[in-house]
Amino acid sequence: MSQISVNDISSLDGKSGPVISGITTVSSTGYMMIPAGPTEYRGGRGRGLFGGGGYPTITNAIEYITISTTSNAFDFGDLITPGYGRGSASSSIRGLFGGGAGASATNAIEYVTISSTGNGFDFGDLTSDVRRFTSAASNSIRGIWAGGFTPGATNRIDYVTITTLGNAIVFGDLTSSSSSKAALSSPTRMLFAGDQGTPPLFIKINTIDYITIATTGNAQDFGDLLNPTQSLAGCSSSVRGIFGGGGIGNPSTTLTNVIQYVTIASLGDAIDFGDLTSSRQSVKATSSETRGVFGGGSNPAEVKTLDFITIASLGNATTFGSLTTNGYLPSACSDAHGGLG
Repeated sequence: MSQISVNDISSLDGKSGPVISGITTVSSTGYMMIPAGPTEYRGGRGRGLFGGGGYPTITNAIEYITISTTSNAFDFGDLITPGYGRGSASSSIRGLFGGGAGASATNAIEYVTISSTGNGFDFGDLTSDVRRFTSAASNSIRGIWAGGFTPGATNRIDYVTITTLGNAIVFGDLTSSSSSKAALSSPTRMLFAGDQGTPPLFIKINTIDYITIATTGNAQDFGDLLNPTQSLAGCSSSVRGIFGGGGIGNPSTTLTNVIQYVTIASLGDAIDFGDLTSSRQSVKATSSETRGVFGGGSNPAEVKTLDFITIASLGNATTFGSLTTNGYLPSACSDAHGGLG
């Protein structure tokens, strides 16, 4: 067999190379991998973002983790404005952060490209003038925000198309006016659970609502959490929804480390899953299809701990690492969560 060694091939004018067409085979003892898919995917998926948070020192920092590993979070960039209590939704490409409170409450939505690092850009606005303590989740097409204070508790549900820029559109209503709910999704269904409680009594609820993402309309009853709970976190695979942490009890609040789960495609009450590494509320979570990561919270001081679980199994959480700046009520999203399938 002849051996041909080539360092460079170009056309006669030196402006172009060869064009390979038709069925082409390569026989080699070497190793070659040709990139496939959209550019945004070629670095792989499985990145989680935590953005904003903190109290009384409020931050606009965005941090990122690789969900399949364990480590402390790394700097990603900055949101346009500092704030906490935002709702965050994401596709496999873009992460959105909407609403929140800081120097003042806002209805602004910002976006970032998850596979890169960098600062947030303006996306549009939620339908209410201000929206703090709102919750959000998504599939690959729609990002949906629900509840919050405006300044009283609201039952409003908004949606956007993640690939475009623009203001949110009214989707429907929750079953009750509430805020600081846990949110999670499969590709077809979204769940919202718990409630911070409406002042002055701050009576918590155990209700889980659900909507069908591709439609518009009011939420329906899914089932109940183990206890009336405020400020808990939610994440999911495409099959199983996970809720963790929060504050339980009426009217006083006892912090909990309980993790509970539901099967998203069915209706029913939550079932005990295990425990977080510590009891805390104002915690947020994000996930891949296999692993959920819970970050931040308060107990009662700001907590920066990151915990992880394996979604398909039952058991207690394990320490993942630590956030560096975002503790109290950060927003969390990823490019590989259960809503993306």
